[in-house]
Amino acid sequence: MSRIGKQPVKVSNDVKLSITGNTVSIEGPKGKLSQVFHPEILIEYNQQDKQIFVKRSSDEKYHKALHGLTRALVSNMILGVTKGYSKNLEIIGLGYSAKVQGKDLVLVLGYTHPVHLEIPKGIKVDVTNPTNPAKLTVSGPDKQMVGQFSAVIRGKKPPEPYKGMGIKYENEIIKRKAGKAFTSGAA
Repeated sequence: MSRIGKQPVKVSNDVKLSITGNTVSIEGPKGKLSQVFHPEILIEYNQQDKQIFVKRSSDEKYHKALHGLTRALVSNMILGVTKGYSKNLEIIGLGYSAKVQGKDLVLVLGYTHPVHLEIPKGIKVDVTNPTNPAKLTVSGPDKQMVGQFSAVIRGKKPPEPYKGMGIKYENEIIKRKAGKAFTSGAA
């Protein structure tokens, strides 16, 4: 049996859960999530113990993989609606900045025009420091959406290896390269 898949998912008291067929809907203090899972994976909720159990229909390799994946996705949904997920980004560069205008994130990244990104529904972007180094936090209940939108932001200007300018995750380490060096010896 799958090591991850066989572990039950604990549900806290402030979470409302409904399972209809292969659709799981979860509502908590941070938001509401719903997802459709593979029909050959069975998801059961034990109200007495407040636990979710994930079971598979056979021991085929495909079903074993789906078993662990489904359990991890359900666990991420529970964690997302109770605590939420967040990613911190830093924008490093002279003249680079970030600000939120209505439903758009506006980034000034050294291009001839500012970059406008529409903030997806369910995602919240906070700019704590608007200029160099600009710091922003992407947060929300859906782990996949938070990670995807953070990757889209980072993809607009990835950090370059010579000066480290660009958008990077907060704890990301950029491998630096030496630039052209002056050689003092004449050949």
